[in-house]
Amino acid sequence: MRGSKLRAAGVKGIGAYLPERILTNADLEKLVETSDQWILERTGIRERRIASKDETAATLGTRAAIEAIKDAGINPTDVQCIITATITPDYFFPATACLIQDAIGATGAAAFDLLVGCTGFVYGLVIASQMVSYGAFDNVLVIGADVLSKFINWRDRHTCVLFGDGAGAAVISQIDDDYGLLGFDIGSDGSLSKLLRIEAGGSHRPASLMTVLEEAHSLTMNGSEVFKFAVRAMSDSTRRALQACGLDVEHVSLFVPHQANMRIVRAAAERLQIPIERIFTNVEKYGNTSAASIPIALAEADKLGRIKRGDIVVCTSFGGGLSWASCVLRW
Repeated sequence: MRGSKLRAAGVKGIGAYLPERILTNADLEKLVETSDQWILERTGIRERRIASKDETAATLGTRAAIEAIKDAGINPTDVQCIITATITPDYFFPATACLIQDAIGATGAAAFDLLVGCTGFVYGLVIASQMVSYGAFDNVLVIGADVLSKFINWRDRHTCVLFGDGAGAAVISQIDDDYGLLGFDIGSDGSLSKLLRIEAGGSHRPASLMTVLEEAHSLTMNGSEVFKFAVRAMSDSTRRALQACGLDVEHVSLFVPHQANMRIVRAAAERLQIPIERIFTNVEKYGNTSAASIPIALAEADKLGRIKRGDIVVCTSFGGGLSWASCVLRW
């Protein structure tokens, strides 16, 4: 909760960028043993965007960042810190945030990455809001950008149908009192880390000919266990975030969940007793874009007029770690 001397901090501008290439379920039928009906019934996904050979987390993130900065009505040089949430960075180092800092011309801005999977954007938003609230920075750019198509085994029908590429970004700045970030809940359970991961490429199992031949650089997931965790984590975390600011589910104007798949979204909504008309989804068009999921959804909801000034908006996610993250915003 805010103290009397802290500044209100929230979203001043938001933007998103999706690659041009569309991969439909019909296209996937030609690549792997699956069908449009099978994918729709299990995920609700109809199509997803796929990055080109030259597109990376940094290039997608740059495009989204430019949109968010324009929407905020500021200049790139006004950005004092950049936080990029990604699990598909251009390099182990330098940070993808540094590449974006250079690309947009945010001269001298601090820049670092967050590697917490699909929860990364909400983690970043919470961190950025604290920075602004305490007066460390006036404008912090938070980006979620992932190109999971480059880390997928396209012969594994249980994972390749789920993911898409994209980026979303938000400028976090001082805003009117009683608006912006009202409460949050973030956490993790490392004992479940093996349920969702990319096994090779780090110091535990460095890249080698063997890891490449074993396809150990592709994402793996225990779908049924992740599903159970996701439903429980998102619903429980949402309630804790609301309780942190003295609100309840009935106060929520719009629920913006991580766009993992529709079965998870519906199950979490049922557990929270939130009617489907108060939930924003676009997973059918973009698939699971990891850390980009929530900012893309927020940008689209804002553009479509689904969010109005004064609305209570809840964002909630689960991801690698396994981790969870929820935040409550007064728009």
